[in-house]
Amino acid sequence: MDNELLFYVFGVSTAVSAVLVSFIGLKVKSFPGRALPLVVLFFAFLVGGTTTFSVLHAQDEEAHKEHEEKQANVVFEDEAAEEPGSHEAAEAEESGAAEAEEGASGESEGAEGPGGTLQLAADPAAIAYDKSELSSAPGKVTIDFKNPAPLEHDVVIEAEGGEELAATKVIAEGEDSLSTELAPGTYTFFCSVPGHREAGMEGPLTVE
Repeated sequence: MDNELLFYVFGVSTAVSAVLVSFIGLKVKSFPGRALPLVVLFFAFLVGGTTTFSVLHAQDEEAHKEHEEKQANVVFEDEAAEEPGSHEAAEAEESGAAEAEEGASGESEGAEGPGGTLQLAADPAAIAYDKSELSSAPGKVTIDFKNPAPLEHDVVIEAEGGEELAATKVIAEGEDSLSTELAPGTYTFFCSVPGHREAGMEGPLTVE
């Protein structure tokens, strides 16, 4: 028997036994009498079994949930590998720092202004960011990114023409940041982990 079935068996047995003992106690005045220690021991066994298998069942459920999350991530990666542009997304992970420097120099013209520091985090329970859009003044724009989830994520800033201007590292249960000079305009921030952008991890970054 698995832990779930044993949990239900002990739980139902405890409830049924409680009803039977109550019924016998009402009908037989001398009950439980000398049998009291046995009755107490019997109920202690049932309650202990119910509690033990309840904990084990909860642990099984947690392990099953983690397995499903890993399987979902594998499916997203497999689907993304079949789509055009997945190779470029993988390269973006490895060369994010170099692209950030190139992007900063390419976008510096017209980027005069105070800039700003933006906060962004990954949803710990879903493939999503905690914000669907960002905005900043022109100039040096910094995104402080926090990922509390065990699933890996990053943040990439993309210009309207598709050029990747800056990127954080791909992280899990950690923090990283990116900075780049941005002129007024509309950009896009997204997660470059295969399948995550397609799942909805993207949004507009408005600089004005």
